[in-house]
Amino acid sequence: MCLILFAYDTHPHLRLVLAANRDEYYRRPTAPADFWPDCPHILAGRDLAHYGTWMGVTRSGRLAAITNYRAPSTLKTNAPSRGRLVSDFLAGDTPPDAYLRQIASMADQYNGFNLIIGDPEDLFYYSNQSRNIMQLSPGVYGLSNHLLDTPWPKVAKGKQRLRQLLSDGTPPVPEPFFHLMRDQTVPPDAQLPDTGVGLPLERLLGSVFIKSPGYGTRNTTLLFWEKHDRLDFYEQTWETASAAPQPGELRHFRLDICGQS
Repeated sequence: MCLILFAYDTHPHLRLVLAANRDEYYRRPTAPADFWPDCPHILAGRDLAHYGTWMGVTRSGRLAAITNYRAPSTLKTNAPSRGRLVSDFLAGDTPPDAYLRQIASMADQYNGFNLIIGDPEDLFYYSNQSRNIMQLSPGVYGLSNHLLDTPWPKVAKGKQRLRQLLSDGTPPVPEPFFHLMRDQTVPPDAQLPDTGVGLPLERLLGSVFIKSPGYGTRNTTLLFWEKHDRLDFYEQTWETASAAPQPGELRHFRLDICGQS
């Protein structure tokens, strides 16, 4: 994932509202969100190059999502796939904080990442760049390709709009959140970060929704997790051949969280 916006325990009816865009090369093979044949309790899309995932949930309420940390000067060519950090958590039953302690002990093997994981009781954040395991308190958060809540323009704008969408306390519907996540507005150059990729690429990556000939937003995922443990999972794929966001397949799953691994 390259942008995750989420409100944790701030809504009168929902424990979690999450909207996320996955940005990836169009040529990378991907399976759409579904329950996995080899792990039927996991609901997630799947990276068919390394068989991990960028985000998923389980029937017991385990949740995990990852973004890359953009630092091209430190890339390791033989690093393991970061998507397995997500799928391994979803497939197991290790408590989130214990899992992150395990990951922290071998974090140097991986290229830069940000990991959000949780269960029906708690939600955590960890990056192998900051090295701090953070238990999240109620609030609105944004994560792109730097640390949690780094105020990049699309993160700050996304958090503000997420607050607006949730401000009246009514049960949310998907379309306004999909609209938020397909915003192609590019911030002024002076507001863009300098991550070492050059200004033209910073412009390309600066919008919420990314579109280019070979790379861009492949899908948007929404999670609406009710406090009585019903979870709605939406995945909207996007056509890669069009110049503007054009919807492909929309998938919707409703889970009753059982609270057991």
